Amino acid sequence: MKKFLCALLSLLLAAGCCYAEEDFFIKHYPLSESGECIVDDIPFLTEPGPDDNNRVFYEIFVGAFSDSNGDGIGDLRGIIDRMDYLNDGDPDSGLSLGIEGIWLTPVFLSPSYHKYDVTDYYTIDPQFGTMEDLKELIDLCHRRDVKLILDLPINHTAKNSRWFKNFSNAHLLNNPGNQYYDFYTWATEGDTLPAGRTFAKEFGTKLLYEANFSDQMPEPNFDDPFVRQTLLDVALHYLELGVDGFRFDAAKYIYFGDNAACVAFWDWYIGQLKAVKPDVYTVAEVWDGEGVVEQYLPTTSCFHFAASQAEGLIANTAKGGDVNRFTAGMEMYIDRAAELGARPTLFISNHDMDRAAGYLTAASGHMKVAASLYLLSPGSPFLYYGEEIGLRGSRGGANTDANRRMAMLWGDGDTVRDPAGTTYTKQSTYTVKDLSRIADSLYNHYKQLIMLRKANPEIARGEYNALAFADTKVGGFTCAWQGSTVAVLHNTTLREITVDLSQVTDIAFTRLAGAAGQGEARLEGTLLTLPGQTSVVLREQ
Repeated sequence: MKKFLCALLSLLLAAGCCYAEEDFFIKHYPLSESGECIVDDIPFLTEPGPDDNNRVFYEIFVGAFSDSNGDGIGDLRGIIDRMDYLNDGDPDSGLSLGIEGIWLTPVFLSPSYHKYDVTDYYTIDPQFGTMEDLKELIDLCHRRDVKLILDLPINHTAKNSRWFKNFSNAHLLNNPGNQYYDFYTWATEGDTLPAGRTFAKEFGTKLLYEANFSDQMPEPNFDDPFVRQTLLDVALHYLELGVDGFRFDAAKYIYFGDNAACVAFWDWYIGQLKAVKPDVYTVAEVWDGEGVVEQYLPTTSCFHFAASQAEGLIANTAKGGDVNRFTAGMEMYIDRAAELGARPTLFISNHDMDRAAGYLTAASGHMKVAASLYLLSPGSPFLYYGEEIGLRGSRGGANTDANRRMAMLWGDGDTVRDPAGTTYTKQSTYTVKDLSRIADSLYNHYKQLIMLRKANPEIARGEYNALAFADTKVGGFTCAWQGSTVAVLHNTTLREITVDLSQVTDIAFTRLAGAAGQGEARLEGTLLTLPGQTSVVLREQ
């Protein structure tokens, strides 16, 4: 398998990746007379890979990804139709991107385009489809060994939710015996409010409710056992439905300003999920300094924000920076995560950030180098939809996150449109269709990296050891797993550089297992010559 995949990488580039549209751009699965999707004739994986949660995940902002019904809004059926693009179920085909997991932003009933203010957690928003669509997507993912996780925003709900209406009515009737009376954190007008927290007033009353994000997003009272059980039941429902786990939004705000209390809550909540599904995949948004993030790691993996965005370690290294500084930082991060029982979880950007293609351009090669740095690293990296085609988007002066969540550019007639409120006008002119036909495109670079990672499983799962080179920006690391060791090395500069491996390791790497980048690398004894903006994987034999 490994030899085949490595050979396939070369064939992929040599062929220019020119596929017919019907091969992978979109596939409408046939429906039976009862309306069910017929998938029996499609090749699927039947067994999960080793160490199941060390996967490449793909974040999909559902409303902007792919539109199946012509209303301009991305939906679950659109994702189902695009599964051949994401993962066609055949690891040997080389036709799909090869992602191993999908993170869906919220799909629940909600009054907003982004769906982070949930009205009903048990109803799929009609803009996105139905519960049957979600079940079908889960089944299709599992048949192809793709994990599916849902974004679960429980720190706040929509104000128009049944829970808040019951809460408001209980106060209006002055009925503290009602189980919803303390469902949300509340105070009365004139009370001394907790410092730093925001409360909104319920119209026509003296009732105040906590709403740190928006007056339309009231926050549940997590000290109430009924609240805890109610919100736990939501997650348990979707685990029973078949989802593989969750991304927890705003995890550090459950108890605003009190990380110890937040950690205790998540320890209980995720512990309950693990009791039902021991391998449940969880990752939390704890957007803070490393000292704060580490408090959460014994309970759940967390996104590594310190390495993300324009000034993060990945971007700074990708722009010709010193790889040795990058690998030293990664070694500290990976070792600490392992010590605390968490997975490394790298990413460049997500739906809350300016898109990476705005500060790591494809033309400069920096976007490719950044992709190499984080995808050829251990753990579970996440790529944001459209990152592989250089999709752009910036909040800018308009101060709207909609600009960061613009429509995927397919180039094949997909009718998905930008979310309402977008003002960004500097979007990329390249589509999936365009870039699939260019051998050295960013899209094909991403595909190549994921194939390299799969062909060398030590990268995702192995024990990480930085290789400390001196007097050069070339750097790398080794990963040892199940008695086998590989080395990954990067040259982020524009010039060719030769390094002597014997100066940094006693391991005899004899084979160039794969390369990705701008030039052709050479291994001659212990001397490795790396062209500019090129990365390689070396094996012992």
